Order: sequence, then structure tokens, then C-alpha cells
Amino acid sequence: MACEFMPKRHCHYLHSVHAKYCFSSNNSTRNSRVHLFKYSKTRANGFSSIRLRSVTTASANKNPSTVPRKPKSGKRVNSPDPDLDRNSLSVLHRIREVFKLDGLGTQIISIALPAALALAADPITSLVDTAFVGHIGSAELAAVGVSAAIFNLVSKLFNVPLLNVTTSFVAEEQASVIKAANNNSQTAEDQKSRIFLPSVSNALMLAAGLGIIEAIALSTGSSFLMDTMGIPVDSPMRMPAEQFLTLRAFGAPPIVIALAAQGTFRGFKDTKTPLYAVVAGNLLNATLDLILIFFVGLGVSGAAIATVISEYLTALILLWKLNDEVQLITPSISGQRVFKYLKSGALLTVRTLAVLTITTLATSMAAREGPIQMAGFQICFEVWLALSLLNDALALAGQTLLASDYSQGNYRLACQVTYKVLQIGLTMGVALALILFLGFGTLSSLFSSDSEVLGIAQSGTLFVAGSQPLNAVAFVLDGLYYGVSDFGFAAYSMVFVALISSAFLLIATPSFGLAGVWGGLFLFMALRVVAGVLRLSTRSGPWRLLRSDTEKDTT
Repeated sequence: MACEFMPKRHCHYLHSVHAKYCFSSNNSTRNSRVHLFKYSKTRANGFSSIRLRSVTTASANKNPSTVPRKPKSGKRVNSPDPDLDRNSLSVLHRIREVFKLDGLGTQIISIALPAALALAADPITSLVDTAFVGHIGSAELAAVGVSAAIFNLVSKLFNVPLLNVTTSFVAEEQASVIKAANNNSQTAEDQKSRIFLPSVSNALMLAAGLGIIEAIALSTGSSFLMDTMGIPVDSPMRMPAEQFLTLRAFGAPPIVIALAAQGTFRGFKDTKTPLYAVVAGNLLNATLDLILIFFVGLGVSGAAIATVISEYLTALILLWKLNDEVQLITPSISGQRVFKYLKSGALLTVRTLAVLTITTLATSMAAREGPIQMAGFQICFEVWLALSLLNDALALAGQTLLASDYSQGNYRLACQVTYKVLQIGLTMGVALALILFLGFGTLSSLFSSDSEVLGIAQSGTLFVAGSQPLNAVAFVLDGLYYGVSDFGFAAYSMVFVALISSAFLLIATPSFGLAGVWGGLFLFMALRVVAGVLRLSTRSGPWRLLRSDTEKDTT
């Protein structure tokens, strides 16, 4: 088609139509027809017009007369198979679509990246605390380690479920408020004003109550908890451990309140504000550690005081910023909403207990193999857990977006979010697996110089690297459960999976050693993925959004 003989506007239109038909042609089957166009120009009353007439050309299988004739020279022409080229282009197009970062993918990454940085801030700060306390003495370092383990256990059991529940409920409620505002044709200025979300008030109220209970229990029961951990009264680390835990307990209320506020911001799809608040608190913590431990000479108590002050700063920043977004003071508290929080939180607490059971059992079974084996296992396990922060951040992005779309009935958008976040998770898992396969030997050398320990650690490379795709998909599935408030299945399936994996650990480890431990953890992640795939494939309950015949869509 010679565009140079046509007006530009006609040429542009003709090219667009031709491109459209060529695209449909490229995706057709072997015997499909190809549409061509003939261009003709007529002039009437001084105006020119364009006429397009489609000419249908059948394939060689349908009408041999339309096949181009061979050259008269009789020479054989080695022309490529058009169907082979078409299939190759189709495969390349699908591969490109998998790795293509479209608008939805960009939104997922924009939520996940700040969340990953915020999740990584606390472990980094713990390393800084460990470095400072380590210069006081070995007994003090061991004491802080025991106290931190108790505090983190309480946090995982009660605080993290509140965080996940708040994220889902706030995302759902905010989406409903925005939808109602759009239906009522509110102006942009009205929508910018602070909104009232009962779920935020309920979450903060529960957080304050839970934090006070934790503070009283940890401070008054520090001696009992040390006995439970097996630390005798005459141990040199008993007194500093009790001092640290008693002071650290006063930081429980701001920690739980800050987590509830973080869940609210996550529900708003805002993960940057929590990042700024956490970084500010951690910087203050590191500064106060240096001053109170060494210059003031408070030792372990100074480390605890620095941590508590930094936690109050983080909570105050989050509440201050949250006050700009929502109304924090409410005249009444809904008993129904509080019960919903407690029920969902209880389910997630059961789920967390199942996870802690399997990880604690795996550590215990590895410790029975001896100190060298335990040290090598610990290196692998710590790397394995550290990489879970990236997967957890991606799960958070999927949870937030899915909760918003699902609560409004935008099932098609919710379906797109589900598949996209799983796609990104699998891609990230494969990438992490390749990186660890190539670089785990160098990475493990940073943790120890003992050749025997490094040998044990490197023997676990297959587990650490090979499980990354499963880990990524499993964590993403957890976020998807929370996004549609499928807390019941998340809890019950985790208990079932943990029971099977625990039985495998108890049977396999005595016979196969650390290989049995790594096999049990791999089975644990694999069963979580299988359970998630089965749940989504049923397309029942909240997962009816994946049905192709779902017509409820408000967009």
C-alpha cells in the first residue's frame, strides 16, 4: 500500500485498520483467513473520499489457487514456514508478557518496596543493638538475646495478627467510603477532608489495651519467664536479662499502637509513611544506645531505655500523620466490629502458633545433631528467614490491592491482582534461587570462618535456593487469603500442614540428619503452596472472584 499517494489522515486511518487486522491474523489458526484492503479514491462535489474493500485470501489448505506461484526460473526457494514464525512470535510474546511490568505491576512494586525496607529496618536495628551490647560483655549479650527472644515471641503471637487484620479491614472500609462518596457525587475538596473509619478506631483501641496487658505481663512475670527459659538464678546473665525485659516491657504499648497505625496506612496503600517513621525511630535508637550505654554508663538498662524511647517516637509520628487522614476520636465503639477483630485475630494467632511450632521443632531437631551441624543449619535458616521479608512485602501489596477491589465487587480487577501478584512472586522466587545457587558459598562465609561449619552450611544450598520459588508463592498466597478475609482457611490449613511436616521431621531427622530437617521445611512450604492452589481452584466462597462467569463488577 503506497501511503505516499494518500492524504496523511487517510493513511493514518488505513494503517490503524490494517494493523488491527494484521494483529488478529497473527493470532489466528492455521486455516484462518487473512484480510487485505484495496484502496480507491473517488472525488465527488470537490470532496475526496476513501473506500476500503476487504479481500479475503484463503490459506493453502482451503484454496490452492490462491497460493503464490513458484518463480518461472524453476529454482527452489527456501522460504521459512510462516506458521513456525507465527508460533515463535507467539511464544516470545507470552514470555515478554510474563516479565512485562505494566501499570498494575508497577503499583504492586511501589507498595512492596517501601514495605520491604520498613520490615528490614527492625532486624538491622537489632544487629546494631547487639553490636553495642556485645562490647559490654558476653553475659550481657546473652541476656539481651534471651530477653529479645521472649519479646519477639509475644509480638509474633499477638501483635502481627492485629497488624494483618487491620490492613484488610481498613482497605475494605476505605474502598467502601470512596465508593459511596463517588456515588453521592462529592467534590474533590470534600473527599480530601478527614474521613471516619470505625475500623481504625477499633484497631487503635484494641492495640492500646493489648499493649498495656503485654507490658504488665512481661514486667511482673520476667522472673517466671526466665525460669521457663531454663536460666538458673545464679547464672551471670539472669540479672541483666530480667532488667532488660522489665524495662523493655514498657515499650509494648507503643509497639502495638504503631503496628495498628502501620496496618491502617497499609490499608491506604501507603507504605512510605511507616517507612519514614520506622527509620526515624531506629536512628534515634542507635544514637541513644551510644550515649546511654557508654557515655552515661547504664549498660544493658541503657540499651532497653533507648529502645523504648525510640518506639514511642515511632508511634507518635504515625499517630500524628494518621490524624491528618482519619478522625481518631469516635464517640462510640461498635461491639460487632470489635468481635470481628477478635475472631479474625484469634484465627491468625492459631496460624502463627502452627508456624512457630514447625520452625521451633526444626531448630530443636538440628540442635540434636551437634554444635557444628547446628551452626551450619543456623546460617542457612537465618538467610532463609531474611529473604522471607521480600516475600512478605509482596504479600502485603497483594493483600492491600485485593482487599480494596474485592470489597467493592470489582471482581475482574481483583482477579487481575491475584494472578499478577502470583506471577511477580514466582518470578522473584526464581531470581532469588538463581542468585543463591551462584552466591550462597560467598554469603555463608560472612557468618563463620570455621571450615566445618561452612561445609555444613553449603550442603544446605539446595534447600535454601531451591525453596525460594515455593517460599515466594506461599507468602503471596497468605497475603491473598488476608485480602479476602479468608482467615479461617489460612489458620486451619496451616495447622494441618504443620502437623504433617512435624511428623515428617520426627521420622526423617533421626535417619537422615540435617537432610531430614531441610526436607521437612521444604515439605512445609510445598504443602502450603498445594493448599493455596487447591483453595483458589475451588473458586468457591471468597474465591468466586476467579470464575470466568462472574458478572458483578462495578467498574
